[in-house]
Formats: sequence, structure tokens, C-alpha cells
Amino acid sequence: MIVAAVGRLRDGPEAAMTVDYLQRAAQAGRQIGFKGFDLVEVEGKPPGDMRAEAAALFRATPDDARKILLDERGAEWTSRQLAEKLARWRDDGVACTTFWIGGADGASQGVKDNADEKLAFGRQTWPHRLVRVMISEQVYRAVTILCSTPYHRD
Repeated sequence: MIVAAVGRLRDGPEAAMTVDYLQRAAQAGRQIGFKGFDLVEVEGKPPGDMRAEAAALFRATPDDARKILLDERGAEWTSRQLAEKLARWRDDGVACTTFWIGGADGASQGVKDNADEKLAFGRQTWPHRLVRVMISEQVYRAVTILCSTPYHRD
């Protein structure tokens, strides 16, 4: 799994939390068939050029990936629904799921058109630094749901 985000986070709590959740997801995910969890930060040149940002996101995404755009107009999935989708895609042979986070001005129409799905964390617009933490935590939570950890047992 890849979280592909436009822009680079410097040191700070959001960067540390994102890395922590993805590391936890990787550790737990190995036992249930997930191969890796990575953060890929891309730069569009020149900054703010949505077409350049789109091209950078496309380059960061494997050809056979399932592409999920984080967008306030997307569907709102529960944590369990996310877990079920990740499991289904894994079982269907999808080699990689990539979550796209656009730049400061959002995502270009090309990114929107190429996304397989759009996922919203509510209808609000969230700071991109925080969205990285939120999707990383939800990926980790989805893995723990699939592992039937004590907190997530039915």
C-alpha cells in the first residue's frame, strides 16, 4: 500500500505519526498477506501546477494499483468497510492500493478521472498534513480489524 502525497513534510508531529502508523500497519499486515506500506511524497514542478502534481502522483503509482483519491466529495466509508475493501482487493490479486492526496489547491481533473474510488473523511476540507495521519491511521486500523485484534473482534 502506498500513501502518495503532494508536498513534503518536514519534521513534526504529523510526519512522526504518519510514519508510526504505516510502520505498525506493515508489521501487522505481513501476517495477513500485505506486502508493504509506504509514504511517497512527490513534488509538482512548478509548485502549485496541478498538472505537474498529477504527473508526479501518476509516476509514484504502480501501473496495476487500485487508486483511491482522498476528496471531500468522495464516499464516506466506515473503518470496517475500508478493511473489507482492502481485503477484497488483496484477495482479487490487486498488487497495490495507492491513496492519493492532492496538493494545496486540490487534485486536478486528470487525477479525479483516473481514481478508481474517492474517499472522504467527512465533507470538511482537512489540512493535507493531517490527512496523511488520518489515512495512515485508518489503514492501520483496517489491518487490525482484519487481524481480529481484541479491540476489533465481533
